[in-house]
Amino acid sequence: MSDASVYDAIRSDAQLVVVEAPAGCGKTHQGADYAKALSESPDGQRTLILTHTHAACSVFAGRTKEAGSRVEIATIDSLIASIAGAYHAGLGVPADTAAWVRQRRDGYGELALRVAALLKRHPMIAKAAARRYPVVLCDEHQDSSGDQHAIVMALAGQGSRVRIFADPMQRIFPDKPVKGGLPRYDWKALTGAAQAFERLDFPHRWSRGGCPDLGAWTFKARETLQNNGRIDLTAGLPDSVELVFVENQAQARMDFRPAPGLRKSIDDFEKSQPSLLVLTRYNDTARAIRAMFFRRLPIWEGHTRYGLDRLVAAIQNNKGNAAAIAAAVVGFMDDVGKGFSPSAFGERLVREATEGCTKSTSGKPALIQELARTLMTEPDHRGVAKMLRRLCDMKEQQAAFGAIEIDHQKEFWEAVRLGDYETADIGLAEITHRRTYTRPNPPVRAISTIHKAKGLECESVILVPINAETFPDKEDARCLLYVALSRATHRLQLVLSRANPSPLFVL
Repeated sequence: MSDASVYDAIRSDAQLVVVEAPAGCGKTHQGADYAKALSESPDGQRTLILTHTHAACSVFAGRTKEAGSRVEIATIDSLIASIAGAYHAGLGVPADTAAWVRQRRDGYGELALRVAALLKRHPMIAKAAARRYPVVLCDEHQDSSGDQHAIVMALAGQGSRVRIFADPMQRIFPDKPVKGGLPRYDWKALTGAAQAFERLDFPHRWSRGGCPDLGAWTFKARETLQNNGRIDLTAGLPDSVELVFVENQAQARMDFRPAPGLRKSIDDFEKSQPSLLVLTRYNDTARAIRAMFFRRLPIWEGHTRYGLDRLVAAIQNNKGNAAAIAAAVVGFMDDVGKGFSPSAFGERLVREATEGCTKSTSGKPALIQELARTLMTEPDHRGVAKMLRRLCDMKEQQAAFGAIEIDHQKEFWEAVRLGDYETADIGLAEITHRRTYTRPNPPVRAISTIHKAKGLECESVILVPINAETFPDKEDARCLLYVALSRATHRLQLVLSRANPSPLFVL
């Protein structure tokens, strides 16, 4: 199989074409090139590109901008939400599906379940969507839930030519079907049902100005992980892969603090790279690594804002309750940074809001009381916005607040911007809409979780820490490791533990 056979297959008249697409093998190029060709055809066919991440939307948008409105790009959750919005009465959800989703533990999963059932009951809805989108390209389809997959197959069943790009080795999002939801689809069954099944197998990411030796090593690592083997770091490493053995001195779970005398190789690598992603598995570890680098590098926040979503839900559910909103602010500050802890600030803030700021005080308690009074005066999103803005001023002006750090700057300031809108829900919807359509890209040098870096590439990558906790011998850890290893185009530094080694490597 080759680029040419994939090219021919996706341009055929086959209803369903499935392409196994390892990282860096030209999947985006193939899909975008096909969409552009369709837009230039005499009948100007409209193509829908469905992705699972907003980062992937951004990449496809850049590759298909010449096609204009004849190519629509959206996450599969966005497509589901648009169908649900049009048929909300029949689904038993409000017209504002976005607010409904935010208020539920797995709102998108529940919405997918309802929409999949709707299309099964009323195939004419799927037929109307298929007429609008005669060609549907599904990116990173390995991350689809059973219900999401059923929705795509409903379009194929009603006439859409569906092209699925997927890589089982990049399935990094957990399979958590909602109650009553369909099980995850079977990869072998899908490839068997397709009229054409192809594989991409040329490492374009590393051949077009990158490091071919690194690409070949990454392909070999993928095969090893896929076959439940261990990557051998004792021999055959290209010069582009650097190993650093450092033990984690941190006591707290998910924290990372290398011994002072052993971190020089990490610092030297970081400072010398003009284009860099520092990848780690967990959000809390990403924040610890940012502190380790003395906050020289920002955290790539991606598109999701779980802390902001929780804050807005708490504001809407507790409007007028200053104490409950104060508690929500404390939780939000823990989501976006460090230092505004319950013991240092939060407990006092909630107590003042509960007791009505009645006691005379001075110093730091008086400043906390000032923040609480802001929430008491306006126990809603506007009060929260004013309080957060004032907190930012205090951090710069008051020594007692100097230890507060904001690691997720964009999320913090989006919370402040909520105060510009009539309600918190309206503000969140507008802010999310703007973020979606401006398609922000990560900084040239940044720290990111592996999940948020999926779909991205960078000249140099540091993967840290690599130990038994972060990469155990489990299927999801194997996929996460492969995704992380395949982001670098030129240089890769692996920060490993000998005392607590990952079982996925031979050291």
